[in-house]
Amino acid sequence: MAILKRKHGEEHPYWAAGPFKIRLPLVHYRWEVAETVQAMIMFVVAMAMIPLLEKYLGLPYDVALAYVVVCGLGFMLPNLLGSPFVPGWITPAIPVVLLFIGQFEPGPEAIRALVGLQLVVTFIFFFLGVTGLGSKLVNMFPNSIKAGILLGAGIAAITGEIQEGGRLANTPVSLILGFAVTGYVLFSLSFRDLIEKHKWAKIISSYGMVPGTLVAMAIGWIVGEYELPVVEFGLSSPAFAEMWNYLPFTVGFPDLEILWMAIPTAIIAYIIAFGDIIVGQSLLDRVDHLRPDEKIEVNVDRVHIITGIRNLMHSFFAPYPGLAGPLFTGAMATIAERYRYGRHAMDTIYSGAGVFWIVAFIALFMLPLVTLFKPVLPIALSITLLITGYLCISVGVEQVDNATAMGVAGTMGVVLAIYGAAWGLGAGVVLYLLIEKRSKRALAEHAGEAPEEPIHIEERPSDYGNT
Repeated sequence: MAILKRKHGEEHPYWAAGPFKIRLPLVHYRWEVAETVQAMIMFVVAMAMIPLLEKYLGLPYDVALAYVVVCGLGFMLPNLLGSPFVPGWITPAIPVVLLFIGQFEPGPEAIRALVGLQLVVTFIFFFLGVTGLGSKLVNMFPNSIKAGILLGAGIAAITGEIQEGGRLANTPVSLILGFAVTGYVLFSLSFRDLIEKHKWAKIISSYGMVPGTLVAMAIGWIVGEYELPVVEFGLSSPAFAEMWNYLPFTVGFPDLEILWMAIPTAIIAYIIAFGDIIVGQSLLDRVDHLRPDEKIEVNVDRVHIITGIRNLMHSFFAPYPGLAGPLFTGAMATIAERYRYGRHAMDTIYSGAGVFWIVAFIALFMLPLVTLFKPVLPIALSITLLITGYLCISVGVEQVDNATAMGVAGTMGVVLAIYGAAWGLGAGVVLYLLIEKRSKRALAEHAGEAPEEPIHIEERPSDYGNT
């Protein structure tokens, strides 16, 4: 039980610290059993970055594991400092980041390039957060452009897995069945009906992505799509001492040319992260009205500053292809879904989000778990990307309420997914100005009309001749 209690309808207790609101487990919020169990499995998602670190940065496995530990420290920061989101990577941006660092030789060159990219991303988040432009930026974008960002990110995440050469081609059975089970548990309306009638369904739903991930792993082992694990006991040993040889203090910091080259990719990553903030807000909006006992504050500027701190930490101590993003979409959806069932199910949104990454961080040092899941790291990343894609698309559609805006959003999303976020955003702005935007005078004259309805012009006989 927590020491500090929340009064009905108020914001959850915290210690103020400048722009941050500090909340500690067992002091400000209780320990959540469901998130403990889920994190003991889903920590494998954090480890799924290891193959990319080995391939693109040339890191040995134990050094890559040390990088993941640093990332785990960063995952715990947002909830500690006052963000209600479950943080993650900028997941849909991973293919774009890999394209950028793929131009450099694995090793010192690629590490310097990734450090440069992460420093530019850090600057963007800090600048928008400190100046307060972050919250204004979220609110100034038309709904159709917000939807286009989400649709494009969702399409890119899904097509990356199912296109020729993607993981679906290599592991079709485990990935299809694993995603089917995960999607059914998280999003199915018929399963929600079962939850209301049966306790066993409610228990399964409380573990979110875990059932589908376990099914995918088990099937992968059974059908031979993944090697069987060699389980070892004891504590894992990340190579923190050796890690120093792969950091910018040793390999060197990026020069101005690399920083300049990194700017377009950094902008793309921010645009996608901006979409994640919209998704996080939408997921909380879906359940906030069902919990009148707690007032949830989403301070977009604080989210920007915290995300900037995490990217700065990565820049110096663990440059990361996933970057540091504001939201782990799959876990946030799971926790928000359980939160909706009342205070007895989850005391506060901060207890679910906080306990999840604390336990996941501890699990990184449990050698039996680490070695058990080591062969199936790619499947965890694939399911995460597919769930992220599905949620981005579903939340994106919710942003618009008419066919005109949907056309702008859909076209922008396709351009973004094919040509990148910069081109996608440009296409969205042009389409919005060309097709959707109306003058203030027209809006006043035709208030109440749907945007796609034509302007009514009074017909006069002289316009068509006498008949």
